[in-house]
Parts: sequence; C-alpha cells; structure tokens
Amino acid sequence: MNHVNDEPIGEYMSLILFGSKTDAFSPEYRRGRVGNSKREEGSCSKRLNLEDIDDLKEKENTNEDEMIDGCYNTPPINDDEQYNELFDNLMENLNGSDEYVEEYEGDVESEESDEEYEKDEGDDHDGKQSENEDKVDDIMDEENNIEDVDVDMADFFVNVESDVEGACINDGHEPEDMEVINNEEFESLDEGSDQDRERRALIRNLGKEKRCNFGSVHIQSFSVGQKFKSKKELKELIDVHALETRRNLFFKKNDSQRLRAQCRGVVPVINKGQVGTKPTTSKSKGKEVKTQKETCGWYIHASRSNPESDWFIRTLNQTHTCLQTRKLRACTASLICKKIIDQVEADPKIPLRAIQDHFQKTYQVGISMDKVFRAKDMARKHVTGDYTKQFELLRDYALELQATNPDTTVKIDVCPNGNPASPTRQFRRIYVCLGPLKKGFKACLRDLVGLDGAFMKGPFPGQVLTAVGLDSNNGIYPLAYAIVESENTASWKWFLENLGDDLELGSNSNYTFISDRQKGLQIAVDQLFPNAEHRYCIRHIHDNMRKKWGQTEYRDHLWRCASATTIPEFEHLMKEFSEYDKEACQWLKQIPPVHWARSHFSGRAVSDVLISNMCEVFNGKIEKGRDKPVISCLEFIREYLMKRICNVMKAMKKAKGPLTPTATDILDARKKSASQYIARWNGANKYQVTAALQDQHVVDVRNQTCTCRKWELMGIPCRHAIATLNEMSKDPEAELDIYKWVHKVYWLETWQKAYSFKVEPIKGRPMWPKSNCPTKLIPPPHHTQVGRPKKKRRQSEGERLSKRQKASAGDGVNEMQGENSQGPRNDGVQKLSRKHVSVTCSKCKNKGHNSRTCKGQGGNQSKK
Repeated sequence: MNHVNDEPIGEYMSLILFGSKTDAFSPEYRRGRVGNSKREEGSCSKRLNLEDIDDLKEKENTNEDEMIDGCYNTPPINDDEQYNELFDNLMENLNGSDEYVEEYEGDVESEESDEEYEKDEGDDHDGKQSENEDKVDDIMDEENNIEDVDVDMADFFVNVESDVEGACINDGHEPEDMEVINNEEFESLDEGSDQDRERRALIRNLGKEKRCNFGSVHIQSFSVGQKFKSKKELKELIDVHALETRRNLFFKKNDSQRLRAQCRGVVPVINKGQVGTKPTTSKSKGKEVKTQKETCGWYIHASRSNPESDWFIRTLNQTHTCLQTRKLRACTASLICKKIIDQVEADPKIPLRAIQDHFQKTYQVGISMDKVFRAKDMARKHVTGDYTKQFELLRDYALELQATNPDTTVKIDVCPNGNPASPTRQFRRIYVCLGPLKKGFKACLRDLVGLDGAFMKGPFPGQVLTAVGLDSNNGIYPLAYAIVESENTASWKWFLENLGDDLELGSNSNYTFISDRQKGLQIAVDQLFPNAEHRYCIRHIHDNMRKKWGQTEYRDHLWRCASATTIPEFEHLMKEFSEYDKEACQWLKQIPPVHWARSHFSGRAVSDVLISNMCEVFNGKIEKGRDKPVISCLEFIREYLMKRICNVMKAMKKAKGPLTPTATDILDARKKSASQYIARWNGANKYQVTAALQDQHVVDVRNQTCTCRKWELMGIPCRHAIATLNEMSKDPEAELDIYKWVHKVYWLETWQKAYSFKVEPIKGRPMWPKSNCPTKLIPPPHHTQVGRPKKKRRQSEGERLSKRQKASAGDGVNEMQGENSQGPRNDGVQKLSRKHVSVTCSKCKNKGHNSRTCKGQGGNQSKK
C-alpha cells in the first residue's frame, strides 16, 4: 500500500511533521529559517526517530533518502504492519509538539533584538543602581527619579576645516594626477612597434617590486618622467620613501626650479677580511685624516621649465647600497601624524605609549615621546578640528542649522569693538534652540524648565548653559543650549531673553524654573520673569548645609520639611527641626520656602520635583563634547539630541496602556496603598477619606483636588482620590475611568506627540551656505594659566566629604570622616570628630597649641 486514506504516504508524513502538505518543501524550510532558534531543544530532526525509517529502507531496498535542510522524504512502503509501527513511533515522538509551534511563529530576528534590548536595559539598570549606591548620602527624590535612554556617541566625528568634500591627508603613496603614461597616446600603436614595447616595459617597471639587501620588499616609488603638481608633493613622497626604506635622505638642491635629493648612508665594504667601511681622506687643520665613511649612490633630480609648469623627475638612481638606520631625519611629527591619524580617529584617547610602540614595530625606527605627543596633537586637530579656525566658520554653521531645521533660532553675540571699521569681531556668545525641540517641548504640556551651566574644557574659557524640561515619562527633554563667556548675570539674562522669545514668555508669565542658587541666575530670573515660580534644587541647599552641619539627621530634617505638601505639616516639621538644632533651622529659614518647599509650590508645572536632576543628567551626557572646539561641541550636542529621539522611540514602542511607564508605576503604587483608606460621600461632590493614625483628607471630585495637595501638584490621583474612586465604582450606573483623572501630561499619546518632531541631519562643511557678513569672527580673549589645564569638575564640599567617608569606611580607618559627624570603625565603635576643636595646652592651660609646642605662654616652661 502506498496510500493512507487515499493520500500519498509522503504527503501524509509531511502533514504530521510540518502541519501541511506543502510546508515540508517550502522555501522557508529549505533555507533553514523555520525553527532555527529552537533547533537544539525541539527541532524535528532531533525528535524524529530516524532509525525506524532507516530499518524500513533496508527492508524495502529502496533508494537513499534525500535530506533537504533536516526534512526527510520517506520511501514507499507496502506492509500495513510496518505502516502502523512507523506511525505509532512518529506519534509518540511528536506528542506535545504543539507547544513548540508557538515558539516557531514570529520573527526570530525581532525576538533576538528584543532580548538584546532587554539585556541592555538590565545593564543600564545595574549601572544606575551602582551609581545610586555611590550617592547614599545625597538627597534622592524617588518619585521623580530622572531616567534617560543611553546614546552611544563613541562614533562621533566632525571635520569642518576642510574646504573640499571628502578631503583627507595625502599619505604620499599616490600623488594626485600622476600622469606617468598617457594611455590615449598609444591607442593607435601597433603591437610590435618600438613605442609599444617601450610602453609595456614602462608599465612593468612601475609595478615592479624592489627587494632590498635585507629582504624587505618596497614598492618602487619613483620613475623617470614622473610628474608632480608641486614641489611639496614631491618632497612628501621622498620623506615617505625615506621612512619605508629607513634611509636618511638630504636635499642638496632646493630652489624654485630644481630639487635634488641624495642618500648619505654609510656603505659597508670588506676591508682586510673584515666587514667595515672604505677609508676616505680629508684635511683637518692642515693634516690628512682617514675616515671610514662613504655616501650611498641613491639620488633623484627633479626640475621644472618655468614657474607655471609641473615638476618632472629628470635623473634617478634607485639603488641603495648603504645600511639602514633607526634614526631618521625625515621622521618628523607631521609625517608621523599622517601615519597615525586613523588610530587617533578610531580612539582619540589612545595612549602615547601605544602609538610609539605601534609605530616603532611597524617601521622599525626610533621616535621620542615628545615627537609622538606633537604628532598626536596634530592628528587630534585634524579629527576634532582646530580651536581657532572653527570660530571663522561659526556663521556658516548657523545658516546650515537654520536651513535644515526650520524654525531654528541661532544667535551670535560679539564683544563690543571701539573700531567699527575693523574687519574682525571677537566671539562672545552663541545661542541655539532647534525648531523640532521647540515644538516638541510645547507638546509636552509642562511649563517647567531646568537651568544649569557647565564648564568648557578646551583652551578657551567658557560655559555651556542649558535649558532642559521633562517629558511625559519623567525623562529629560533638552530645549536650548548656549556657549557663553562665563556664568554671570549678563550671560544668564541674555540666555533667558532668547529663551523667552522662543517660548513666547512675557514678564507676567507664570512659568516654573528650577536651578541651583547661582547668584547671577537668581537676579536674571527675578528681573525678566517676576511672576515666575523659581525653585531651588534641594540638593544644592543640602550641600551648603553640610559645610557646617554634616550629620545625616540634618539631611533627614531638611528632606521632610521640603517634601511636606501642606503648610500645617511644613510648620510642624520646621518646629521639630528647630527643637533639634535652632541655629540650623534659622539658617534654613533665611531661604524663602516658596523656593524649596512643596507646601508652597503651585500646581502649574504638573510636577513636584525638588531636584534639578534633569540638568545634571544632560550635562553628564554632553561631557565628552565640552572639550572640543566650538562647532564640534555644538555638533556633538545636536547629534546626541538626534540619536536620543530615536532611542526614546524604541522604548516607546514597548509601552502598553494609556499612560507612560513611569506614570503607570506611580499609579500602581498608589493603588496598593489606597486599599487601607475608607471614603465617605457627603451627598454632593466631596468625599471624606480616612485611615489610621489620624490620616483624614477631603477629596473634591468636581475640581479633582485633595487636601493633601499631591494630586494637585503632580497631576496623578493620590491614594485618597483612588480610595474615593473605589467607593464611587460601587454604583453600577457610574461609568468611571481612573486614567481620565490623570493629567494629560502623562498620557502615552502626549509622549508620542512630543517625540514626533525629529532633529534633521546637516550636510558636510563644503556644502554649507556662505555667510554674507563682512567681518570675521576670532576667538575670545584667553590668558593661558600656569600649569596643566584642569578638565575635571570642581567638586563641592559635600561630595569631597562623602568620598572621604566612603574611603574611610571601606578601609576601616579609625578616624572621623566628617565635620561634627560620627564615623564608623571596624569594631563598630563611633567617635566624635575633633576637627576645628581648639586644643588646650596641658602646661599653660591656653588654647591654640599643645604642650610640645608650648613656649611658656602663661604657664611654667618645660625644662630643656
């Protein structure tokens, strides 16, 4: 029998193995694309008992089976018992295979990419967790934790000095327009003619390899009649030849019409059975002196007929008879720069020692560390750009930004010049607000902006001022940035004026700003936006407090007072703080609570954030760009913003539900705590919500407010409001949706709309539009400071204190780590610090010195 149920046996087995008659021979199975990701665990080739088929093959003496990517064609079978035995084995082996069908469905590549993305998220989470562990002593706002996606900026590269598109440093191996042979001239020649043979010999000679005495192979670099556009091009090729052959070449003739180079290496000769040099005689002070030095015969002579013509090689002797050397005159810093520019471009932070070792092993020459340093500096300028030249191209860059990103604002400010006829202007400031970010920030529906500044790390002083907002997922949303001369009142006022124009803010605008207590910034905000709400970062207030009160109890009191949402609760906590330390409480009262306490905040910003982490996060992301030239720094920021939008969109695709992931987590946490509350209706629009420990508040359903003010400040229903919603849901006629009680800021739709505006890429430097401004920008004034330039940020006293505490605790140091605080010891014993405590002398009983340094002030002087 060759059929089962009137179907061929091959088709029936395919139906069992693959689910259909045709799937077994489909292109997907032949290419091995189905089930490859699970082949090791449950593929058909492993689960199928192939020995039964092989036995049947032997019994029936059929042809060999064809195997196509793990799929087997069974031979015809004529025995019913063998059929039954075969299918019983197949069904036993394939039992439970339905659970593997779902695993095979879908795109395997998308599953792998999702796994990699989840792995990356896990790594980022571990990094953030370790970072949080390092900041145990700092104030952390858990509900408003700023999380941002990672953007890889390792491949950032920009070169704006080159005027030719795709221009690079010529390595000297192939000069431009090297017209040694004109192929068109020989097209009509006969194969056997003398000119044809000469042409063929010249072609073979150009591609011929030259093997030196020591076995090294060098490509022949020169030929008679070779043309060069300039003398500089020819000299560079001669230097490269000197490096590759390790010979010292000198220019004997070097004028406007002629160039003659020759080798002055020492020629080894056999002298009296020994290897040495041929003696030569010379006169010194009237006496004949025998020397053992003879020059090599290699030389090259090139010239040109007139100043407008090209250079041609007239005479050439390419035979080197001298010894090679490791000390080359042609191995200059500029030549090394051309050889290592690829290394510096791939890794700008490559160590000097690594460059030196690689170069010496490659070319077998010796170079000093100072020469490597100069060469790397030249290569870095080519990769990152020259700090001085980029100021001249700043106006062209501004035009390119405005042309590619519509509605972009770029403003350049120059220093006042007393001479209007001067052709130059000295750069002072530049402000950039990209049009897509401006539209996206307005779509976030949050009137909150964080302001901060960071140091430039290049040779010219300056500050990078940033304006950063919060998106719907409590992530950063950079809005504008500027490079100014310093962080003072004038620069902040100029920055905020431009920012107000972009956001259409007036003097009576009720906007919310959050920043540190920088004096220039405070004055600028008060003058330009007197009605705005200006919050101070509570972390910076704590840093100032730690200088005198460093114990963790002061930090806890400060945080409890700042996080209180109602004025009665705030006053009660301030009273407790006063009882603990009246002096510290009086110091804190000098700062108006409207700037740092949630109880005095308004709900216009739809955020109760107390820490300006959004600015700190953004400054950390652009840290590697702040040591680059001005245009490279601006391009680093723009490219980071462009890539960041793409990464946020990838995370956005994984979001489920009407709210953003952060808002969903906050709402779920409040739902759990809402189960402990009981809501009682008053018959109108208000509910009385009660819990233990005298926690009782009133929820107004119509106005969507609660007396705890958390709902009003943050825009997400508090636990009292959720308990009210649970009570209202008992009415079967009520149609309630808790997500409608959440502010529109946290909707997933709002998040997607904010990132629908994309930052456009820009073209290369040669394609930028030219500015019509008659004056040229020059760098700002700069006075070089003594010593090595500092690139690390100046740490606050609180940060230095935290590091000392952690180092002491980790090393088991048995001394005090902080001022007026307690430090742990290995044995668990804590000791009060004696820092800033006056010492009393045991001899004279006076303070300020001990008995060892006592001079008898008021007491008995010790005997010597």
